[in-house]
Amino acid sequence: MTQVERYRARERINHWAIALCFVLLALSGLALFHPSLFFLTHLLGGGVWTRILHPFIGVLMFALFAALALRLWHANWITALDRQWLKQWQDVLAGRKERLPDAGRFNGGQKLLFWVMAGSMLILLLTGIGLWRPYFAPLLPITLVRWAALLHSAAAVVLILGIVVHVYAAFWVKGTLDAMLGGKVSAAWARKHHRAWYQSLQDRQP
Repeated sequence: MTQVERYRARERINHWAIALCFVLLALSGLALFHPSLFFLTHLLGGGVWTRILHPFIGVLMFALFAALALRLWHANWITALDRQWLKQWQDVLAGRKERLPDAGRFNGGQKLLFWVMAGSMLILLLTGIGLWRPYFAPLLPITLVRWAALLHSAAAVVLILGIVVHVYAAFWVKGTLDAMLGGKVSAAWARKHHRAWYQSLQDRQP
């Protein structure tokens, strides 16, 4: 076994669709957040169109992520070995993989990021609905709308930071980006970074 399937085509398409939605939402959200960044509204056709499209793109991103999460949540359940992996973060940063517990399909850091993203997107959806004019915001007390705006901004910051970590890790661990582009990784990569997952694939071989 020289090549291992890491992600199926539909998973990769879903991932890149989420990535596109995130870029559009992050830039349009920053444009609406502060006047100095209002020029970013040109990305979606100006201020009016940005206010119209931003929430719709947000709903689309949540739906895409939910579809992916339903397929992968069981592989992202955090176990005792994952908690030990996270405790050894210094070994992770130093690249001392021989000291780390064997990782399954996803390691402890990837699993933690998955749940951070899931929680952030849920908060963004709920608070975004509360801010959505002219549909829902006029139906809510102004105090609740203000709290929604605060929580929406905080969740957006957490999600953006999480995505920054995600992108950095994809480039830091050589071969990770290739997996999301082509769907496959080498057997050597799988053994090195996700030994328990690779072993489970070996056990299924006739």
